[in-house]
Amino acid sequence: MNLHNLKPRPGAKHRVKRLGCGESSGLGKTSGRGHKGQKSRSGGGVRPGFEGGQMPLHRRLPKRGFNNTRFQDKIAVVNVGSLDDRFEDGATVTMESLKEARLVKGTYVTVKVLGEGDLSKKLTVEGCKVSSSAKEKIEKAGGSVVEAS
Repeated sequence: MNLHNLKPRPGAKHRVKRLGCGESSGLGKTSGRGHKGQKSRSGGGVRPGFEGGQMPLHRRLPKRGFNNTRFQDKIAVVNVGSLDDRFEDGATVTMESLKEARLVKGTYVTVKVLGEGDLSKKLTVEGCKVSSSAKEKIEKAGGSVVEAS
């Protein structure tokens, strides 16, 4: 068996319906859209969830419960291993320095440093939240953590 011998299984491929190619094709004239009406026009049709003017299901059902996504603080996540790659020995890590190093992109309330990866450089982390495992690794490498109040 070679690449030039490969063929799809019988019945797996269908010819493409070519619409509007003469009346004898079976799909000429109106191209299978019927006569007149909203769905026969180009660009015609209704939006998803539209029920012909009837009150839609998502508006008929009661809204219950609380969802925190609108109110929660956006917190960026940075791992200790990525700090090791981007910062020099003895550097101070702040929200601004993380943005300059392109580890944090977008608008966030604060940054949390997590303990994934290894740290070999002495860093000072200021004004960021730090997980217990990350704090342990930073202090083990000779650095210090000054958490945001």
